[in-house]
Amino acid sequence: MKNKEFTLTPNELQIMDLLWDENRGLSRTDIIELCPDRQWKESSIHILLNQLLDKEAIYVDGFVRTGRNYGRTYAATLTREEYGKMEMTKSAKRFALKPSVIGDLVASLFEKEDLDDETIDKLEAIIKEKRG
Repeated sequence: MKNKEFTLTPNELQIMDLLWDENRGLSRTDIIELCPDRQWKESSIHILLNQLLDKEAIYVDGFVRTGRNYGRTYAATLTREEYGKMEMTKSAKRFALKPSVIGDLVASLFEKEDLDDETIDKLEAIIKEKRG
């Protein structure tokens, strides 16, 4: 993933969710077929994919034969987790959150979750590193 920050529209996010769930390159036809509950028109797929390419959220993964022609397949340039981290970081900057507020925010994210030992170890390592 590049260091470019971007925000996804709800329609773009729907396509990204599909790419993340499928974890493989998808053609325009695949995306339309696998997204029956879409809020966007089938004819808008070209615009949405170009927007995602411009944002560098996706890349052309390859080509697939569709009838007599070949069509591109698309894959995500970042994971769902990387995008979530990007959004959280942007929000913290946008609202100029103080460190104490960030701590409260992080705590609220984990209060109601059952965390496994691996996640707890990871959080402890980050805290130890920050303390120096």
